Amino acid sequence: MILENIKRLCKERNTSIFALEKALGIGNGVIGKWSKSSPTVEKLAAVADYFGVTVDELLQTDNQSEGK
Repeated sequence: MILENIKRLCKERNTSIFALEKALGIGNGVIGKWSKSSPTVEKLAAVADYFGVTVDELLQTDNQSEGK
């Protein structure tokens, strides 16, 4: 859910997960691991700030985002 939302945001903004990790100073491949483990609140907040969205938006499931 989190990873899918980040991938969607990257696609919408013509960037990559790698570029996002580099811009935020997050290790290479860390975001990709969020499909199996949860990110820290700090890292999640940094991603939200980067994209100008809320942490809640990153946590939304597909069903919740379709209702918007």
